[in-house]
Amino acid sequence: MRFEEFAGARLPSLLRCAVLLCGDPEEAQDMVQEALTRTLVKWDKIKKLDEPYAYVRRIVTNEFLSRRRRRRVRTVPLTAEQDWAAPAIPPPDDGGELWRMLAELPRQQRAVLVLRYYEGLSDQEIADTLGCRAGTVRGYASRALAALRIEIENDQTAGALS
Repeated sequence: MRFEEFAGARLPSLLRCAVLLCGDPEEAQDMVQEALTRTLVKWDKIKKLDEPYAYVRRIVTNEFLSRRRRRRVRTVPLTAEQDWAAPAIPPPDDGGELWRMLAELPRQQRAVLVLRYYEGLSDQEIADTLGCRAGTVRGYASRALAALRIEIENDQTAGALS
């Protein structure tokens, strides 16, 4: 398979995954662009892997996790038109409570939930993607779900009191 074919076929799913991870479509585009640039450089080796998509998804995930150490730079789109298909998910800025709660989770926990529930990966596959042990993945997931439960209960309690 040629790189162009791979990138064309996998671009929508990579963008959706990146948007779910970071919550910002523009930042997601940057993350995927960086991942595909790195992929192109090593394409001769990557295309021989059993799962090239898993390798590129790992690059996207690592890019998301490493961005916490970088200074955030806001961008302003020059045109209203976008040259890529928008992910088929609700935008994070639509006021949805789930987006707000996910955004408050630490990046590792958020990555585990996205990889588990969006990408449908097993604990071992997530561990391979994040470069940690499966037990660590289960711990991140447990803490993330516990935090979401507490937040939901607090919201329900606050709603009942008002």
